[in-house]
Amino acid sequence: MNYLRLLAEHYRNLDSATRLRWGIGIAVVLALAILLSAANTRIARLTTKRTAREKDVAEMLILRQRYQVVNAGAQKLANRLSATRPDDSPAKLIEEIGIKGKNSQIKPVKGEEQAGFVEDAAEVKLDGLTANEAVNLLHRLEKGTKPVIIKKALLKTRFDDPSRLDLTLTIALLKAAPQGQR
Repeated sequence: MNYLRLLAEHYRNLDSATRLRWGIGIAVVLALAILLSAANTRIARLTTKRTAREKDVAEMLILRQRYQVVNAGAQKLANRLSATRPDDSPAKLIEEIGIKGKNSQIKPVKGEEQAGFVEDAAEVKLDGLTANEAVNLLHRLEKGTKPVIIKKALLKTRFDDPSRLDLTLTIALLKAAPQGQR
């Protein structure tokens, strides 16, 4: 406390011009401190804003990538849907693939109707297939040019020939819904 009194007394003993210079100097230093504090606050706000925007951009890039993947899948399905004709059926698909086995049966089943497309479903039984034929059939159904959903697959070995398989599938061929049903 002594130093403060001593400094105040020394300030009072100065002449008015020097006191004015010291006052102006102190005011300038205080103004610079206020300006630097305001600039530092503004820089801190801008830094937090930039960090938040960087996070938003990173999230948007992830969402963009997901959108592109989903859009590619939707485009692929749309292309496959456009490849189906009204006269296509699951029986015709099985015939086109050409894998028949010893005995084959195809029974129509009621398919579901969903927004934008209709399912033409059938239960397919193929007896006496080799494992390779069964895999090829499933692969050609799933990856073929027509949109096919394999809803159920039952694979059994034959009692009389364990190297042969009996395959029972419930498949649905997707067709574009008629314009009136959308």
